[in-house]
Amino acid sequence: MGGDHGPSVTIPAALAFLKQEPEAELILVGLEDQVRAELKKHHAAENPRLSIQHASEVVAMDDPVEVALRRKKDSSMRVAIEQVKAGNAAVCVSAGNTGALMAISRYVLKTMADVDRPAICSILPNVKGRPTYMLDLGANVDCEPHHLHQFAIMGAVLFEAMEHRRPSIGLLNVGTEEIKGNEVVKATATLLRADHERGKLNFHGNVEGNDIFKGTVDVVVCDGFVGNVTLKAIEGLSRFVKATLMETTLSKLGALIARKSLKKLNPESYNGAGLLGLKGLVFKSHGGANAYAYEWAIRRAFDAAKYNVQDQLSTMIHELMPQSPDPEAPGSTLQQAKQ
Repeated sequence: MGGDHGPSVTIPAALAFLKQEPEAELILVGLEDQVRAELKKHHAAENPRLSIQHASEVVAMDDPVEVALRRKKDSSMRVAIEQVKAGNAAVCVSAGNTGALMAISRYVLKTMADVDRPAICSILPNVKGRPTYMLDLGANVDCEPHHLHQFAIMGAVLFEAMEHRRPSIGLLNVGTEEIKGNEVVKATATLLRADHERGKLNFHGNVEGNDIFKGTVDVVVCDGFVGNVTLKAIEGLSRFVKATLMETTLSKLGALIARKSLKKLNPESYNGAGLLGLKGLVFKSHGGANAYAYEWAIRRAFDAAKYNVQDQLSTMIHELMPQSPDPEAPGSTLQQAKQ
């Protein structure tokens, strides 16, 4: 029911996905009458691999978090997440209100042991033809070093589970030199270098914004404020480039010739971000996603379940995650950086 379009997008995406994955089964959560009406339009009312779970309420895109969490207890978002908690579903996918999705997910599923804050992780293309994983993309705008350290660990585990190789990790900064950045970033780099020296993580060092698309590292770590601004700027640039190419007949001809390469600029192909650090898998789609983009979000969620990302996250986080320190305690990394 979520996102800007609801069932008119999510159901066609679900049906297209099922055609590609004959072993998958989907639970459609929402207002049952609307869901059935949309399925009927697509002649899929009797699809044996689709079931409907009724929910009497819907979280609006502009609903405050407290409304979604405390007043709409039978929302499609909450009921969907409860399916994961109950073991009826391996993963939840939603295009709804991001703040509400994170809040309800934390309340219903809880966070993993040793994880202070869940983070939003998505993938971006790079010139090497491989994905760049980036987190946090908006869940946590104010972070301490141990939070960014946890994000690095969770991003590394997700990448290794999905891509089947050990990733390199970069810390997004205003320069690659160790002396660059604010106190939080410098202190985080100290923690990651220590992990690198122990062989726990493959920390490349500081990276800049242009390294994201160079493919300099596999996982880029930043706080949610920086990550969300970066992501929205990337999406805006992509749409600007496509609009520019449609301005004249000649530019349209050039776009036609280069259409295969230009597909790399399509943000719809990279839709679907994981909410990492929860006791259950939840994936977030862009609210404005079309059916093609939403199908990609379902695909990423399915792959995460297929490759047992949740079990791997739980195991590796337990092994790698240090206990959360008091960032202001004497002798803490942040205090040392301030001194």
